[in-house]
Amino acid sequence: MLSAVLTLPGCTSAQDDAAHSTHTPMPGASSSPSGTPASDRAENVAGETVAKAPVLPAGEVVAQTANASGNQEMEIRGGIKAGALSVLVNCQGEGKLTVSVDPVGLSFPLECVDGEVSSTFNQLDLKTNRTHGTVRVNAPSRVRWAITVGR
Repeated sequence: MLSAVLTLPGCTSAQDDAAHSTHTPMPGASSSPSGTPASDRAENVAGETVAKAPVLPAGEVVAQTANASGNQEMEIRGGIKAGALSVLVNCQGEGKLTVSVDPVGLSFPLECVDGEVSSTFNQLDLKTNRTHGTVRVNAPSRVRWAITVGR
C-alpha cells in the first residue's frame, strides 16, 4: 500500500499554536496513475459511507456525527489538548463542504459529488491546551456528511 502525507491546499491554521498540519488520503485510497492530473477533490474510498461516522484509526473520539446535512456545530469533549487532533470527513452530494476547528483556526474544504462518497483525513499537531473547542461544518443542504474528530 502506498502511503503519502500531503499538505492540503486551502488548509489554514493558527501558526502560533500549530506545529504543522497534514492531509492524508483515507486508508485504502489509491494515488492517481502517473500522468493523470490530480483532482481538487478528495479520494473516493470503497466502503466509506455518510450513514456512519468515519472510524478513527487510533486515539479517542471527541466529536462525531453521521448522516448529517447542512450546517452544524459540535463541541469537542474535554476541550483541545496539546498533540495530534485528527479530523475525518466523508461527504456525498453535489457541493463544497467546509470544516473549521475553533479556536485553533484550522479550516479546510472538501468537494463532494453525487453518486459516490468523498473522504479526507486531516491532522493538526497542537502545542497548547485549550479548555474549549468547537468543530463547525458548513455545507449545502443537498450534501450529506459524516465526521469524526479525535485525539
